[in-house]
Amino acid sequence: MNHQWDFPYASNRAPLFARNIVATSQPLAAQAGLQMLQRGGNAVDAALATAITLTVVEPAMNGLGSDAFAIVWDGSELHGLNASGRSPAAWTPERFASSVKMPLLGWDSVTVPGAVSGWVALSDRFGNLPFADLFAAAIGYAQTGFQVGHKTAAVWQQSKTVYAAFPAFMQTFMPNGRAPQTGELVRLPHHAGTLAKIAASKGEDFYRGELAEEIIRDCERHGGAMALDDLAEHRAQWVTTISQEYRGVTLHEIPPNGQGLLALIALGILAWRDIGQYPLDSADSIHLQIEAIRLAYADIERHLADPDYMTRSVQDLLDREYLKERSKQIRMRRASPALSKVPASPDTVYLTTADQSGMMVSFIQSNYVGFGSGVVVPDTGISLQNRGYGFTLEEGHPNQVGGGKRPYHTIIPGFVTRNDQALMSFGVMGGHMQAQGHVQMMVRIFDYGQNPQTASDAPRWHLYEDGRVGVESGFDAKVAAKLARRGHEIIYDNEARVFGGAQLISRLEDGYCGASDHRKEGQAVGY
Repeated sequence: MNHQWDFPYASNRAPLFARNIVATSQPLAAQAGLQMLQRGGNAVDAALATAITLTVVEPAMNGLGSDAFAIVWDGSELHGLNASGRSPAAWTPERFASSVKMPLLGWDSVTVPGAVSGWVALSDRFGNLPFADLFAAAIGYAQTGFQVGHKTAAVWQQSKTVYAAFPAFMQTFMPNGRAPQTGELVRLPHHAGTLAKIAASKGEDFYRGELAEEIIRDCERHGGAMALDDLAEHRAQWVTTISQEYRGVTLHEIPPNGQGLLALIALGILAWRDIGQYPLDSADSIHLQIEAIRLAYADIERHLADPDYMTRSVQDLLDREYLKERSKQIRMRRASPALSKVPASPDTVYLTTADQSGMMVSFIQSNYVGFGSGVVVPDTGISLQNRGYGFTLEEGHPNQVGGGKRPYHTIIPGFVTRNDQALMSFGVMGGHMQAQGHVQMMVRIFDYGQNPQTASDAPRWHLYEDGRVGVESGFDAKVAAKLARRGHEIIYDNEARVFGGAQLISRLEDGYCGASDHRKEGQAVGY
């Protein structure tokens, strides 16, 4: 790939060039993946060791009860994996009839956790190393301890008030009644025991063994509806990616129930507008991107759901003529008032890996909101996601809560090909910033020629669910003022989590270029 190698933005990061790379949001996890590559593992082995380690060293963003999605380039073709879980079979609309919106915390926010099934499926199909070997670093850090990074500590400290009413959570993550400070040594012994059981049973224990029974016992104690059959029947699903051509390349996403469709719709709209005629970082360029995202939001808010329940197909929403008509709705001098009703949270982990054989992996894993539902299965370290919050209570909506459905999901891995060959594996973790971040990375790299690290370093904008546009420190004040004059309600937001965290690997002629976001505490490592 031809990149421009200038670095105009303030950053403490430099791109990494190597034939084997791991990039993620936490340095200990990145090193765990690198160790697998150095031991003869491939990019999938590295991705899994990284993901498993992240459940220990960055537990405020993901955990043993997470969901996950992945895109794998095996050297000749792409494979998509949906490892998100379905709602309990007993969840009916009537169960939530007295609610104004879906619960954010507790057992009525928990769908079947799918990440473990994703680890097994990826290892079985593509891994070189024994499955149990991938757990060594995670178990080691859980048993002997790890020092908490500064960004992880900040999120952890904010969590006490959110989860104070959950005793098992407090016992597991705040045994001294407080969150750890930056640099403090933390041990998670229950995580170590559970990880060992998952490793030894290749995940069977988690879905059909003693761990599954412990999960359901806790659910029953608290009046939840999940049953053993819900866990036992869960399977990660191999899927064909959906895609959108843009500026001579193709962006691939996991199909619904993930929100990757949002990024594809927005890019499909932008493909009809010559954004490259406007200067990089100009008000015109950014206005076009924001307006395309507004239009894409409107489509997914009405239509995105478990694909078994969608009333309008992905193909219809990505139809070229439809997107052409949508593009005509953008007015260059006036912002649309459109907003999104779809909930989101900025808390996620993303990683990408690549090896010298040509294999590349784009992988994302999340509990959704911080530590998730607040439900921690006692003495296991299993913090369960709250993905049920992604359902709507609107009657007749394709994403209306119901039994055995996958909810709207925010987490999305991205992958770019050119002429049916791998070009870039990337993601921008964090709520609705993910799809917006995919669009911003694509525009910067393929419209303006920026290299991955520079594209990551650039100040970002973020369209909030209420229609406001957040801009971060370093964003040109004159450009912000021009956007405001067009009707965008601009706010300056100093919360880095809102603007996501990018990790990228692009393929070069003689290896790869890796980039890691300065908004996170991670790194790109390789050899």
